[in-house]
Amino acid sequence: MAYNKSDLVSKIAQKSNLTKAQAEAAVNAFQDVFVEAMREGEGLKLTGLFSAERVKRAARTGRNPRTGETIEIPATYGVKLSAGSLLKKAVTE
Repeated sequence: MAYNKSDLVSKIAQKSNLTKAQAEAAVNAFQDVFVEAMREGEGLKLTGLFSAERVKRAARTGRNPRTGETIEIPATYGVKLSAGSLLKKAVTE
């Protein structure tokens, strides 16, 4: 089962003794900071949890699976996430 945003807000409010409104404001602020950092090409690192960075994907040639036609896929950006030590340890236990 995956948490959605409202589940995450509820859990954060419960664990931090914040109201749901305060927890939602904190989650929204984190989301804004994260998106802004990726947009500007900066990395974001939460020590022990994860690190994220914007990476450039080169242009390449692909193939339409339905028609078999060759197509050009333009260069674009993506996000690379790497798990930190706490996250790796939690997953392996």
